[in-house]
Amino acid sequence: MLTAERRRVILGHLERDGKVVASELVGVLGVSEDTVRRDLRELAAGGLVQRVHGGALPPAPAAATFAERLAVAPEAKAHLAEAALPLLEGASVIVLDGGTTALELARRLPDRPCTVLTNAPPVAGALAGHARVDVVLIGGRLLKDPQVTVGPAAVDALRQVRADVCVLGICSLHPELGVTATDHDEAHVKRAMVEAAAEVIALATADKLGTAAPWLVTPLADVTHLVTDAGDDLTADYAAAGVSVVRA
Repeated sequence: MLTAERRRVILGHLERDGKVVASELVGVLGVSEDTVRRDLRELAAGGLVQRVHGGALPPAPAAATFAERLAVAPEAKAHLAEAALPLLEGASVIVLDGGTTALELARRLPDRPCTVLTNAPPVAGALAGHARVDVVLIGGRLLKDPQVTVGPAAVDALRQVRADVCVLGICSLHPELGVTATDHDEAHVKRAMVEAAAEVIALATADKLGTAAPWLVTPLADVTHLVTDAGDDLTADYAAAGVSVVRA
């Protein structure tokens, strides 16, 4: 089998099964384990798979700037934001992550007495007109593409907080790996957000589910609610793991 044919077979199995196992591919392809590893390495370099121990998973959706993401599926993100609002009722301290779906949620947050901490300037700006919401903008180095702050200052600030709930923007969510991120520094801040909150709400459109990125944020066990537009076929594993699935 030619190299291009092998790699088409690997991608076909990945699309069908949601993962590939290197030892199984040896038998399917009739090649050595070294050849399989080389194929997976090359596919990962091309952004077509995310390598994990023993095989590979679907990669996180390709990164884009905040401005570009604003134009992607705005109605789906709005529906996710609406579905998440009831989960915030009664929360007096909320950690709100960055991202375009989190921005939609900030725009819809009722003007009631509460404190919202965020590392996303666009989210803070959306809440500026809320007279009764105390907005705390977490400082640090600004990542310009995702429009969030990162670094030791952001992590240290979050370590001083005991929030009722954290609303986490999702890059990738996999039932085995949990929450992962494409940026090392952003993963650290997201992890601090999770550790600061009693409950964690994950906002994830269907294309984020079943995918993986290089940097671990937190295991699935730390996610309380998953708010998504995905169907039962994509959410069954999360529900089976004890996550409350809220359909948008």
